[in-house]
Amino acid sequence: MKSFPMFIRTSGRRVVIVGGGEQAAQKTRLILKTDAQIVLAAPILEAELQAVVAENRAIWDAQPVTAETFTGAAMAFIATGCAGHDAALHALATAARCPVNVVDRPDLCDITTPSIVDRDPVVVAIGTEGTAPVLARQIKTQVEQSLAPTLGGLAAFAGRMRNAVARDVPRENRRAFWRWVFAETPRQKWVAGQQHHAIGAIKSAMASGGDFRQDATGSIALVGAGPGARDLLTLRAVERLQEADIIFYDRLVCEEVLELARRDAERVFVGKVVGAHAWPQERINAVIVAEARKGRRVVRLKSGDPGIFGRAAEEMTAAQDAGIDIEIVPGITAACAAAAAAGATLTERGVANTLVLTTGMAREGAPLPETLRHTGPGTTTALYMSVAQAPRLVAELQERGMPACAPVTVGANVSKPDQRMLQTTLAALPSLLVTNAITGCTVLLITWPESMESTTQQPNTPALCIA
Repeated sequence: MKSFPMFIRTSGRRVVIVGGGEQAAQKTRLILKTDAQIVLAAPILEAELQAVVAENRAIWDAQPVTAETFTGAAMAFIATGCAGHDAALHALATAARCPVNVVDRPDLCDITTPSIVDRDPVVVAIGTEGTAPVLARQIKTQVEQSLAPTLGGLAAFAGRMRNAVARDVPRENRRAFWRWVFAETPRQKWVAGQQHHAIGAIKSAMASGGDFRQDATGSIALVGAGPGARDLLTLRAVERLQEADIIFYDRLVCEEVLELARRDAERVFVGKVVGAHAWPQERINAVIVAEARKGRRVVRLKSGDPGIFGRAAEEMTAAQDAGIDIEIVPGITAACAAAAAAGATLTERGVANTLVLTTGMAREGAPLPETLRHTGPGTTTALYMSVAQAPRLVAELQERGMPACAPVTVGANVSKPDQRMLQTTLAALPSLLVTNAITGCTVLLITWPESMESTTQQPNTPALCIA
């Protein structure tokens, strides 16, 4: 290493930033994350820095900069934008024995600013000694994805409890106790937004001398896998996959999404495959509850969003009846993904101000639903699992007065390698589906514009492939 990474204490100390423009503002934004006293040394400040001073978050020193300006400061940043002036100021800071960073002049830098992942008081700094800042930012993105935004709160709470733990938990039990806090139930509950449950579990374990074995109940997370592409998962979904002991997944969940799970997590396929026996919903309910009762972290991985045609309510009820914690991690639903893939929006002022999510399918043995009861002028209707019912639905829409030329977007296997996006009209939709052999994982987006008058004309409009 040419630079030794370390953290500099800022409490009760000054940080001097020389310059009044955008480069100085960038450094000010960074130091505002600390509790340092910021001194802005410049004859003129741009508007953002003036506001920082007006809010009493920094001191403005408009006098000429001298060595005294830097004396006793924890560090200094020089960002005047003038190479000669910066070099002279660097000499003054060096004379005052103040560690200094000169913006865009690595040869004049005693210190460099890393890429920072801030989960205060947890801070991760990533540096490449100035050789590859783009790589540092990429690594930062990966670390950001792996650390929950609320993780710092757990670390701060643990810091407040350290003395109490030292008093109540025998020394020989403390390491295991803290490992449990940061790796198991307390952390899981904390990052899931259940901080009061996490605090209760920690205090309960402390009251019993650090015995956390009483915490034997696991948890269930209903996780939305999105439409297919792994980079469309939420950060929370990735976290749950990496924490899971066992994952129950559907047919439409892509293999690359499962690869985000930790290697030793058990994977159980519970989806439907044509020609093979399907898992009844009641069996799925029973098995996820049974695994959670073993103290395991269970993920029920569903394509799209669990709350949209995902039968999440039945699994939630089963978990709640068993007294097991359960959470929903939302995912990108097919309608949103299809519209994005088509370069379109689901709502548009003056065209469609209402979005309807519906399906042409029903439970086995039940009559077909009244799919189109909310469809009318000014709506976009997103039809899930409706390809087989398309002729019937088109006929019903035309009977309701929707023009035959109303625009339709067909999204098949959205965001997956074999994605197909087609545009057509209402009248031409059934023949388009047959001609292009569209089946299975498909969403239909049908827009009835506010200003489009009803017509019985049914032009034979060709489909346009857009992706």
